[in-house]
Amino acid sequence: MTRLSNRLSEIIESQTLAMTKRSRELKNTGVDVINLSIGEPDFNTPKHICDAASIAMENGYTHYPPVAGLPELRFAIANKLQKENGFAYNAENIIVSNGAKHSLLNAILALLNPGDEVLVPAPYWVSYPSLIQYVGGVPIGIPTSVEEDFKVSAAKLEACITPKTRMLLFSSPCNPSGSVMSEIELMAWRDVLVKYPDIFILSDEIYEKINYAGSHHSLANFPELHDRIAVVNGLSKGYAMTGWRMGYLAGPVDLIAACEKIQGLMTSGASSVSQMASVMAFNGPQNTVEEMCGIFQKRRDIFHAALCKNPYLPCNLPDGAFYLFPDISHYLNTHTPKGDKIHTADDLCLYLLDTGHVSAVSGEAFGHPSCIRFSYAASEEQLIEAADRINTALGNLRH
Repeated sequence: MTRLSNRLSEIIESQTLAMTKRSRELKNTGVDVINLSIGEPDFNTPKHICDAASIAMENGYTHYPPVAGLPELRFAIANKLQKENGFAYNAENIIVSNGAKHSLLNAILALLNPGDEVLVPAPYWVSYPSLIQYVGGVPIGIPTSVEEDFKVSAAKLEACITPKTRMLLFSSPCNPSGSVMSEIELMAWRDVLVKYPDIFILSDEIYEKINYAGSHHSLANFPELHDRIAVVNGLSKGYAMTGWRMGYLAGPVDLIAACEKIQGLMTSGASSVSQMASVMAFNGPQNTVEEMCGIFQKRRDIFHAALCKNPYLPCNLPDGAFYLFPDISHYLNTHTPKGDKIHTADDLCLYLLDTGHVSAVSGEAFGHPSCIRFSYAASEEQLIEAADRINTALGNLRH
């Protein structure tokens, strides 16, 4: 048997991908599965972006790009961040990577030492703890509840800070809860963080374009935090470009140089064709992005209303992303019609898949074991049918 490295034990398989794989396998047997487990827009990439990729290939953009990204794209990203977000970033503050996950890993590798603690508001994206643990860091989850709209107060944030705290890592809009931090809430965080200058902030804003609350707000908008914050973003969610693998990190020049060194060792530059398509995404018309966001909001309203017909399934109405994260505490320690016991959210997800033929992801993976995540990146008809199947399956459980 092959002798594998010890570090492999620090990597936990993504439960999102695992459930998606399981639902596909069941679907391949002929079962009508409604897959609400995957975090991917169900739209195709807008045509003008695809056309830009074809033109780029015709114009010779088929060679190795610079490790940090093509100048055209780094400039386009900086221009977007300055004009749309009010961030004081230039092209030298940007590195382009193979998806936002790659950007996160670059930053974590560059910033953390073994034993460093990272504050991670829970629920959190499934890969955060594994990325932190991979480099020897210690993730410190900060629990929240559906009653709090899954948001961490400034007081709770400060209470978790220790002399070992090196980083704050969070997403807004949040995957999996869909919660969006308001400007007032972020100001309260800022007032805490300015007192602890050794804490670096990694702000994951990949769902920025899928925001129903109005303007997007970020800790990067506060000048007093500028030298110790980096923003992770990309094109997968807002522009329906998951397969193009385009992410970026915006932050202090010394961090960007460090990430360029790491990326040069591991992967070199991201796809030149994808980069030129991304230039068009930023510089071209934005109406398709707005249309997709509007459709997601309509789906949210339909699916949320359908799930909330069940009084035992409390669920916040999220202001962003494309997920619902209901609390399933009422259904823990129940029995299925076959007599099997539902001990955990994992058990409930498997029950919903095998009985209701709807796939979801357990909140265990997101640091919140009393919830499960549904993606509403599906048609309105599928969402209505899925809600019916879910409520029927849950109604058949007995205490």
